[in-house]
Amino acid sequence: MDVTRTGIIFYVQKYRECLAFYINVLELDVLFKNNTLTCFDLFGTYLMIEREDRPMYLSNERKMHRQNFSCIRINVTNVRQFVNRLTTKNVNVDYQEHDWGIVAKFFDPEGNLLAFKDEKTFAKQINDYDV
Repeated sequence: MDVTRTGIIFYVQKYRECLAFYINVLELDVLFKNNTLTCFDLFGTYLMIEREDRPMYLSNERKMHRQNFSCIRINVTNVRQFVNRLTTKNVNVDYQEHDWGIVAKFFDPEGNLLAFKDEKTFAKQINDYDV
């Protein structure tokens, strides 16, 4: 397979609030934008925030879509450092320490879940995996 790039698209109603979050809170670089979408560099992949205003997605079908819950996890060297940055920007963070690692979960203004995870224990899980 000749894959050249991967990315994620969030369709949002709170477009301006989400842009402010990804620019000012997560401090992501903008790759490009137009009137209805903004594409960010998400640490080597891309995250596109696209305004969703189609009536069919603003009804009960939208609620059903929200039940398809997912999370963007970003592995970092020091989770606590990122938690401190988020809390100084008034982001509510759920910091958790487990035997499998450290994770800090938080939401964007649209309710999309993101998390920082410690790379050390993630790499250990990969190295310890016996096929």
